Amino acid sequence: MKTDTDIRFEGLRALIEVLGTVEAERFIALINRERFDYTKWRQTQWQEETVASLATRARALNKKKPE
Repeated sequence: MKTDTDIRFEGLRALIEVLGTVEAERFIALINRERFDYTKWRQTQWQEETVASLATRARALNKKKPE
């Protein structure tokens, strides 16, 4: 199991990789400012999706990802 520090480090690295440093910092600031219930959001996020449709979306994203 990863430690909390490992998860924070990897999460920040992923944000910077995708968004860049400035936008990653902006994202963190936005999240910290907002009253956001992540658990509730996750419970409703994919209600209209099936496993097959999510798999199709994941494959499409994977094809776009640079090697």
